[in-house]
Amino acid sequence: MRLLITALLCVLTWPALSAPPPEPMLGATYREGVAVQSFLVSEKLDGVRARWDGRALWTRGGARIAAPAAFTRGWPTDAMDGELWMARGRFDDVSALVRRVNTGATEWRGVRFMAFDLPAHPGPFTARVARLRTLIASARSAHLAMIEQKRFGSTAELDAELARVVRAGGEGLMLHRHNAIYRAGRSEDLLKYKPHEDAEAQVVAHLPGKGKYEGMMGALQVRMPDGRRFRLGTGFTDAQRAAPPPPGTWVTYRYNGFTSTGLPRFARFMRVRHDMPPPEPRR
Repeated sequence: MRLLITALLCVLTWPALSAPPPEPMLGATYREGVAVQSFLVSEKLDGVRARWDGRALWTRGGARIAAPAAFTRGWPTDAMDGELWMARGRFDDVSALVRRVNTGATEWRGVRFMAFDLPAHPGPFTARVARLRTLIASARSAHLAMIEQKRFGSTAELDAELARVVRAGGEGLMLHRHNAIYRAGRSEDLLKYKPHEDAEAQVVAHLPGKGKYEGMMGALQVRMPDGRRFRLGTGFTDAQRAAPPPPGTWVTYRYNGFTSTGLPRFARFMRVRHDMPPPEPRR
């Protein structure tokens, strides 16, 4: 009987392995003419977006992240949005770790949760930043940090910061309107500023390689969410060409605008997309 009671208590108190997906605030695309002075600016980290609900970490798709207890020990009970991050260029390592179930403190030693917002806080972004700074300082956790927020007085200063981040291997910038409250869904109060755009497509087939890629994959034929297809032939390592993602897999690609027929221009492979986000929440 005692064992049964203990088991029931564990079921009732242990966080679920899945839950309704968090409803995050999502960034729109930066356009020229934005009043830069009205925004706080941070680097767009190439990590795995996650939410801390005060007890556990969750992916944007609603899957519980099996981080060891030592990783989140001492964290605040306030909900936090952030990125699980190692360093620039280490996305694949973080993504693989997040997908694993049985991991220990050693595997998570180089990971930090880089917090950037408080979704339950009712105040404007500047107030949320101040509160977040206090929470993180009080937690004194080696695995919890805050993404630096900066102000810029002109578009030229913003462009110089983007160039600096990209030269250092970063992905781009995020601009957050200083007086905006937190609202789930795509918002013009949160802007992505990158030298390229990216999107997802589903692998349909492998097209054979030629020349030095004879016997390997030369390109992926992929299908966009609207059903249109195109070839994705650059951005792959030799190892990826030898063992390409199978049909049905979703991949992320970069591109620079669209052709006259509406297809991505200069599309190149970035990575396999293991965790597709849920449909965007309605406002």
